[in-house]
Amino acid sequence: MTTLYVTGAGVSADSGIPTFRGEDGWWTIGSVNYTPQEMATRQMYENDPGQFLLWYYRRFAAYRHVPPNDVHRWLAGECNATGADGRPRARLITQNIDGLDGRAGNADYVCIHGRLDMMTLYDDQMALHGRAQAAAAMQGDFIDGGGLDGGVVVPAPWDDVPAALRDIGAANDDPAGDDPATASDDELMAALLHLCRIGRDGAGDTDAPRPVRGVSLKPYVLLFDEYYTDLYRMGTAEAWMQAASRMVFIGTSFSVNITVIALRTAIQRGIPLEIVDPEPVDLGIPVGMADITYHRMTAKEWVG
Repeated sequence: MTTLYVTGAGVSADSGIPTFRGEDGWWTIGSVNYTPQEMATRQMYENDPGQFLLWYYRRFAAYRHVPPNDVHRWLAGECNATGADGRPRARLITQNIDGLDGRAGNADYVCIHGRLDMMTLYDDQMALHGRAQAAAAMQGDFIDGGGLDGGVVVPAPWDDVPAALRDIGAANDDPAGDDPATASDDELMAALLHLCRIGRDGAGDTDAPRPVRGVSLKPYVLLFDEYYTDLYRMGTAEAWMQAASRMVFIGTSFSVNITVIALRTAIQRGIPLEIVDPEPVDLGIPVGMADITYHRMTAKEWVG
């Protein structure tokens, strides 16, 4: 008997991370010229990578050192435990990109939308490069698999931004010139493009840099105009849905496809469903169609 937990932003709220679409949600604040829905796209990364990386860095990187909370640790304990039948007692699919489940000690979980502390090769998810070729293109340490079903990911270089600012000459003789908080937009964009190898190796250092397939780095995050692939462990997620004896949705608004897929799978298989949310959304499920229980409380309250 294995429980599949499907978690959303409500799980990380107690760590101080904004919810998905709350007042200060990750996807409610864009840039000066673009909405979040325009910024968080593959099209923006390809056509204006400087603006894309600047927005992503300022919006997400500030949360890279936030610690996990009691809910993450509880989930890790459940997923790392073995049931009487020798199978994992629980498994986890999270929509969150904060990586806090991994930092809480979860040995194997699906981060279906990626992680903000990792990057991948541009177009690696499109299987344009073999694993060996992709690894060689990284030109350094890389995480092969890293809990993934395919693809190559590396740690995101957010902590290297001060050094990159010095490399591009932004610091000059100013001791504080390598401080990302005081750097201009143009300086930060140049540093981020440098770190992500955009504008080099075929693209040239031009006024309009473009990412190069198999060379440039792209944040390891599923963008609005991309699809679930095995780079994000979609095959594993689907297998876990089919094998689960019970599903529990925690802190999610059911606003993204993965929750719809999981919900539909649970209903089709006739397994018990539980929804943990202080204000659960109306799913429109007719009475008697599903064995569903609502817990109108926060994730922390439910775990407690």
